[in-house]
Formats: sequence, structure tokens, C-alpha cells
Amino acid sequence: MSENSSLTPQPGHLYVVATPIGNLADLTDRARAILSGVDVVACEDTRTTGGLLTRLGLRKDLVAYHEHNEIEAAERLADQVASGRSVAVVSDAGTPALSDPGFRVVRACRRRGLPVVPVPGPSALTAVLSASGLPSNGFLYVGFLPPKSAARIAFLEKYREFPYTLALFESCHRIDKAVDEIVATLGPARVICVAKEVTKLHETFFVGPASDVQARLAKASLKGEFVLLIAPGEFVL
Repeated sequence: MSENSSLTPQPGHLYVVATPIGNLADLTDRARAILSGVDVVACEDTRTTGGLLTRLGLRKDLVAYHEHNEIEAAERLADQVASGRSVAVVSDAGTPALSDPGFRVVRACRRRGLPVVPVPGPSALTAVLSASGLPSNGFLYVGFLPPKSAARIAFLEKYREFPYTLALFESCHRIDKAVDEIVATLGPARVICVAKEVTKLHETFFVGPASDVQARLAKASLKGEFVLLIAPGEFVL
């Protein structure tokens, strides 16, 4: 049995640790303790995680684990867990494995029967769902929309009648185009939420009919990280 409740990392365990999405105060006491105690921290960007650990007053062995090396790195990290070391996997922000590296090392450990322990905390997805006012009794998280316009429109057509909220991430370079396509494909009255820089200084929620959100975005800065929610067709805010 894993010592899931312990603040002290156990040998031969992988810890999936959520880190702040903007506000450092959102780091849990448990996450801080686990990061402090593990033998190795596997991270998406050593500079980003190194900066976080420095602000926490921690010095740790960091291993780069990102989309370009995760297939090979996952097995090496699983080897370390199998050898008795404690390993924490983090992403640049939020919960690992949600459109971020983490899935493959978790799978590698599960395949070997090695303990994997979640250390939950910040998530842009659940933060925006909870504060949007859109239905959250059921939702489909689909990661990032396709980069090509035709593929995005095909996606919107496919899920036009989906009975639950659609939740996704979008790039600052494409968020305006995505909203334009929602208006054109799903109609100006479809209720959406566009949230940017959640928990940060310039946190902003744009919620309402897609045409209203479109107009507000046209006057706003599009710098930052975005979460996009699309309500079911029959929903009225």
C-alpha cells in the first residue's frame, strides 16, 4: 500500500504533483513537502521549475521531461522508481498529464506495478469550470483545438449537439479565430467562456453569448494563457 497521506516521500514511488498556474500561494503544503523530500524532480522545463524551487528555497536534482524526449525519459524515470528512488513529476504549471507531459511516465510505472501517488492541486481546467457559470455536471475535456481552421470547424460541427460543456485550451495566437469560428459555426447565441491568465494579476473571464465575447475580445489584450468553454446548445446563462 502506498503511503498516500504521508508528507514524506516513500522510496520507490512516483508522485504526480500539481504546481501553481500563476499564484504561488496556491501550492499546497503537501506538494511543497513532497517536492522538498523526493530524490528527483522530473519537469517540463528545468528553468521554469528551477525558478519555482528557488522561490521555495529548495535545491533538487532536476530531470528534463518534455514532449521531445518523454518516450525515452519515461522509461528512465520508471527505472529510477524501480531502483527505490522517489520521483516527482511536474509540469510548468498546473496538473501534469493534462495536455502536458506526465502520462507516459505514469503509464510506464503502472505497467511495472510501481506505486503512483497523486498530489492534487491547481488546475486551470477545473478552476475555470468552477467559476464560469456554465454547466459542470458533465463536461468533455479535449485539450487543444487543431491548429488549422478547417479542422477546428470540423470539430465544432462534430460536437454541435453535444449535451455537456466542452472544455479546451487555446493558444493566445488563435483564441480570437477560435471564437470567430464558434460564432460562424455554432451561432452567435451559443454561450461560451473565455478565461485568461487565471489566478494571475490580469485574470479575466469573458462569459456570455459567443457574439458578445467576440466583441469584448476584439478590444482586449490577447496575451496570456487561455481556457475556452462551450456550453450545450440549449443552455441560457
